[in-house]
Amino acid sequence: MKKFLLLLLSITLSVSLSACAQNTSQEEETKTETVEELMVDRSIPQKEDITINETYTSSEDGAHAIEADGTNDSYSNIKVEKTGDSSGDEADFYGENAAVFATNGATLDLNDIVVETDGTHANGVFSYGEGTTVNISDSVIETSGNCSGGLMTTGGGTMNASNLNIHTTGNSSAAIRSDRGGGTVNVTDGSYVTDGKGSPVIYSTADITVSDAYLESTSSQGVVVEGQNSVTLNNVELVANNVSKNSDKSDWYQAVMIYQSMSGDADEGLASFTMNGGSLLNKNGDVFFVNNTVATISLEDVAITNEDADGYFLRAAAAGWGTTGSNGGHVTMDLTKQDVQGDMIVDEVSSLNLYLKDGSSYTGAINEENEGGQIYVEIEEGSKWVLTADSYITSLTCTADSIDLNGHKLYVNGVEYTSGNVSTGEAIVVEISSSGHGDRPEMPGGDHKPGDGNEPPEKPDGDHEPPEKPDGERPEKPDKN
Repeated sequence: MKKFLLLLLSITLSVSLSACAQNTSQEEETKTETVEELMVDRSIPQKEDITINETYTSSEDGAHAIEADGTNDSYSNIKVEKTGDSSGDEADFYGENAAVFATNGATLDLNDIVVETDGTHANGVFSYGEGTTVNISDSVIETSGNCSGGLMTTGGGTMNASNLNIHTTGNSSAAIRSDRGGGTVNVTDGSYVTDGKGSPVIYSTADITVSDAYLESTSSQGVVVEGQNSVTLNNVELVANNVSKNSDKSDWYQAVMIYQSMSGDADEGLASFTMNGGSLLNKNGDVFFVNNTVATISLEDVAITNEDADGYFLRAAAAGWGTTGSNGGHVTMDLTKQDVQGDMIVDEVSSLNLYLKDGSSYTGAINEENEGGQIYVEIEEGSKWVLTADSYITSLTCTADSIDLNGHKLYVNGVEYTSGNVSTGEAIVVEISSSGHGDRPEMPGGDHKPGDGNEPPEKPDGDHEPPEKPDGERPEKPDKN
């Protein structure tokens, strides 16, 4: 991760050298030496660094340049070029038109390769089916067409990747991507960058773990988890700049989105996002958004920055997916050795259990406008919540010195909390219904009356796009009083 940043720095320094003729020759010599040192130190592969001994090409619609079907194959020092188009489920679920494709229990080993695709539904490297394993290392993958992920895993396949340089520029083209049937994806080291609309760095309908890598999205969310699936990030640097949408189902932008689309591509149930160490930089909107699913978010010692002053740290709320009245976000958030700043909002069909552990601190307001969601906060001794505005929660467990009201008021189930009091409360219990969603807990003082129900949408005919992202402008956050 650090070496990638050094590479960026080396490029910046090189530009500076060419643009600043007024520098003394001694200064230029010093900078040139620094650039050379940084170039030598980098380990993320570049196309020019890979020796190509053979090229495999395919321009036929739906075909592969390399296919391993039930075999054990290995390739190194090759280039793979794929053009030609495909569409729909055959490409997204079953690997049609991928440049490199493994299936039927194959084991495919790839190292020091370059993969370039320029076509619709032209994924770079695809692992399909239980028992199929792709191992890829020290390689470069570039895709430019829509619906063309870098790494793609479906049907229970396995993808093991190490030190890759992946860049996608098309729409709906996640760098690390899965679809129906999921599987297991393990990624270590390298750089993974996406530029297209609807193209998070990671789109998970599988169990995906990424360690010691640089992840950046310039148009979409950084990470999307759908349904009963997971993403774990270990010592990763994640930069997200979500500025585009391809549906009108939500009004908000975010860095990490956890939801259930009801398309049938992901099993319904508990979703999870875990981040240990590293950093998360959000440039626009909210940091986390949870909708139409039950989710756990676990953060430990992560440096988190939200550059959008109007964005929430967490938004658990209904949107356009699921059945009206029961499509909120039900979140359990565990903060361990974690500092968090930013407000949280939980709407009336959503819930939150927030745990501050092991010296964690939270600075912000929760449901400042008393949105009506069910919220439990538990603060372990040695951790602290500092309010930045009046806050409304349902239940509280804390020690005498756990809460700094900071001149504001905290209401617990409608009763104002007094500074210095010890409190013992109960967590919000959310049962996963037969549909896989969280049944909204009963609210104090009355029965829940859901709105009109909408049936889950049928999967559309024709091209199958990854589940849609939110659309529309983010509403203004209420002014603080």
